[in-house]
Amino acid sequence: MANFKLGFIGAGFIGKFQAKAVAQIRGCDLSGVCALKGAQELAAYANNNNLGDCTVYGSVGELCNHVDAVAIFAPNFARIQIMQEIVDAVKSGAPLKGVICEKPLGRTIAEAQQLVDLAREAKLPTAYFENQIHMKGIRAQMEQLAPVQATMGPLGLARSSEEHSGPHEGWFWDPTKQGGGVLSDMGCHSIAVGWYVLTPYGKPVTFLEPISVTAVTSLLKWGIPKYRAQLLARMGVDYSKTPAEDFATGMVTFRNPETGQLVQAQFTNSWMYDKQGLRLLMDGLGPGYAFELNSLRSPLEVFIGDEAAEAVADSEMALEKATASRGLLTVETNEADLYGYVDEIQDAVENFKQGKDGFLNFAYGMEITRLCQAAYLSAETGQTVFLSDPAMQSTLKSYKSLISQGRGAEILHLT
Repeated sequence: MANFKLGFIGAGFIGKFQAKAVAQIRGCDLSGVCALKGAQELAAYANNNNLGDCTVYGSVGELCNHVDAVAIFAPNFARIQIMQEIVDAVKSGAPLKGVICEKPLGRTIAEAQQLVDLAREAKLPTAYFENQIHMKGIRAQMEQLAPVQATMGPLGLARSSEEHSGPHEGWFWDPTKQGGGVLSDMGCHSIAVGWYVLTPYGKPVTFLEPISVTAVTSLLKWGIPKYRAQLLARMGVDYSKTPAEDFATGMVTFRNPETGQLVQAQFTNSWMYDKQGLRLLMDGLGPGYAFELNSLRSPLEVFIGDEAAEAVADSEMALEKATASRGLLTVETNEADLYGYVDEIQDAVENFKQGKDGFLNFAYGMEITRLCQAAYLSAETGQTVFLSDPAMQSTLKSYKSLISQGRGAEILHLT
C-alpha cells in the first residue's frame, strides 16, 4: 500500500517542527510544500531524511492535486485565503482526503466560522491541530486515573500554562496580523488542554459546557522602553504604537450536563519566561488524587562552561525557545514527540484514510477560538463573560479585540 502523502502550506517554524514529527510516523510522507519562503529548505530536509519525494509547488491548487491531505501551517492572517484556494482546488477535482489547520483556527470567531463553513462546502474531513491534547503524558494520566476517577469523581480543577521568551517571527508579535498577543498565540493551548483533562474519561471533548470566562491581560516586559527598543530592532514591531499583551491569565468555568457539577480550568501564558526555554506546566486536582506534568523535567541535562560555550552555535539545540547556551541546560531529546506533534499527525492521517474528521475537528477549533475571544473581552471590560447569555453570544460573533485592532495602548499600561 502506498504511503499517505501530506502537503504543507507554509514552511516556517511550525512546518519544520511538524516535518520532524512526520519522520517518526510509518506510512506517511511529506510529499509537497507550498510557501512564500523556506519551501526549498523544507523540501530538502524531507528528501534528506527519508520522508519521501518532496516537491515544491508554486500554488496551493497545484499542491492539492498531488497529495492526499494538506496542512495549513501558514501565518494566521493568510488562513481564509488559503482555505478558499483549497476549496477551489477540490471543486476542480483535487482528490484531497482531508485538511489540517494549525491553531488558532481563526483570529476571531467570524474567521473561525468561515473556515468551518468552507470545509463543509468542500465536504472535506478536518483536523484542528492542538498538540498538547495529544501529549503522551496527558493521555497517560487520563488512562491511569480513569478507575480512580470512576470511584472518586472527576477532576475539579485544572491548571495549565505555556511560557517562553517570545515568538521567532515578527508577524507573531504584531497583534493586527496574529490576532492578539500571548493569549491568542498560546492561551488557546492552555484553555484546550484544561477543558480536555477536566472532561470525564470516555466523554466527548465538548461534553463539558463552558459557562463563563474571566481573564486579565498585561504588558509586563515588552512595554518597558528598553525592551520595546530591542523588539523594534529585532522584529520590526513597535510596541509604543501597537502593543500586544505578553502575559495573560484567567479562569474558564465548565458545567457537567449530567451532574450539574461546576469545574474550573485556570490558564497562564507569557512571552517573558526567561529560563531554560519553553515550559509546559499542567496539573489537575481531584478528590483524593492529582497529576502534574512539567516539560522541563527531562532525564537529560548537560553543562557547558563559559569557555566551551564559544563552540555552541544554536541554543535551541537543547530546547525550543532556549535563551542560553551555557550553564546547566535541560535537554529534550525528542521535542516533536514530547509536545504531541507526532500523535496529532498520526491521528489525522488514520482518520482521513477512513474518511473521518480527526479527533479534534474545525468545529472544535472554533469553540476554542470562542473561549479565547471571551477571555479578551473579559480583560477589556474587567468583567466575567457569561457564555450562556444570548446577548453575549451575539456580541462575541462579531467581536474583535482592541489589541487585535492595534489599539492595545488604550488598555495596556505603557511606561
